[in-house]
Amino acid sequence: MKSFPSSGLTRAQIDASLDALAGGDINWRGGRAPLYVFGGDSEAYEVGRDAFFRFFSENALGARRAFGSVRQMEQDIVEMGLSLFNGHEGMAGIVTSGGSESIFLAVRAARAEARAKRGLARGVGNMVMPDTAHPAFTKAAQSMDLDERRIPVLANGRADALAMAQAIDHDTVMLIGSAPCFPYGVIDPIDALGQVALEHQTWLHVDACVGGYLAPFARDLGYPMPHFDLGVPGVSSLSADLHKYGFCPKPSSTVFFSTPERAKLAGFDLDVWPSGRFVTSTLVGTRPAGGVAGAWATIQFLGVEGYRKVALQVMQMRDAYVAGIKAIPGYRMVAEPDLAVMAFGDPGIDMMRVAALMGERGWLPGTISRPAGMHLMLSLLHEAARESYLSDLEVCSRLAHQEATAGIVEKRVSATY
Repeated sequence: MKSFPSSGLTRAQIDASLDALAGGDINWRGGRAPLYVFGGDSEAYEVGRDAFFRFFSENALGARRAFGSVRQMEQDIVEMGLSLFNGHEGMAGIVTSGGSESIFLAVRAARAEARAKRGLARGVGNMVMPDTAHPAFTKAAQSMDLDERRIPVLANGRADALAMAQAIDHDTVMLIGSAPCFPYGVIDPIDALGQVALEHQTWLHVDACVGGYLAPFARDLGYPMPHFDLGVPGVSSLSADLHKYGFCPKPSSTVFFSTPERAKLAGFDLDVWPSGRFVTSTLVGTRPAGGVAGAWATIQFLGVEGYRKVALQVMQMRDAYVAGIKAIPGYRMVAEPDLAVMAFGDPGIDMMRVAALMGERGWLPGTISRPAGMHLMLSLLHEAARESYLSDLEVCSRLAHQEATAGIVEKRVSATY
């Protein structure tokens, strides 16, 4: 066990140690990681990074009382997000540390509303969602004593609105759709789910954590895009991560609500100790103000024009990846992707063996389990690696087929997200 250092190291020693620690990391800058890191405009990256470090020491917990600058930036981010997602001044939002927190706050608010309006007792309540909904909803359900009802999706990978409607009962506190879902990269039929939510007077949350800050700009460029945002009747809340396709520094996400009253239900107003009231709109207390400043600066720097430019590059690259994958004999998309997240494979070979072979060639293999296949969440980091990835994918697929034909025992690779 490593002991606490008795004396400090020099800056040079620390830098050398950090370099050594990072030496074994995946080469994400070279496009060899299919998730975790997002690359957009290089100058915007520097702007966001510099803004982050300018507010490195400030605490967003104190935005209301001590750091008016941070509070103003949060308000600006929320208002800009509302305008992007077809919201209006009568709506509200919160800047959070990530998609899981955004989802947690939306679930908390929906549960509180159901308790107040329908008298649901503690320990009672359920959420109805497609099978492809993010595990963050499961984390929220387990944390808040809610049951989850995961409904199989349609053959096109999208939520089955009819089946979800049939799963709703008096104890349902939330209906969920994704834009897009992470496993298959498709946008659920939010219009249809909105109608279900209205008919059953149920809260509908749209999880746009992955694609929220890409889809509107891709639509502007002429790419077909299903309706998914706050302009859809029946949508009660929407989450969208700035640190994904908003290309902002981590940690930064947003969650929006159809009314300020609903947004208030997500927060905490506690008076339980000698220090008096403790009020937070988020789950966490201390938050890095750098994340807020970095997001604010990135949005201001890129603007609509800059985001459209990056979106065009991402979507054109997406098209090139899809075409290259389909050109490999036997390969197909699990579902035709709406944005830059995709799942694919050859049902005639062991895709987990393909993933393992890709790992041996220096790629971090992204996989899905149902059906077994490969997975990519693309950003501009992946453009330079495209030809190498497709070439290695074809070679590894051929090797996996040859091994299976020869009866070689196949190795397995597990995926964690």
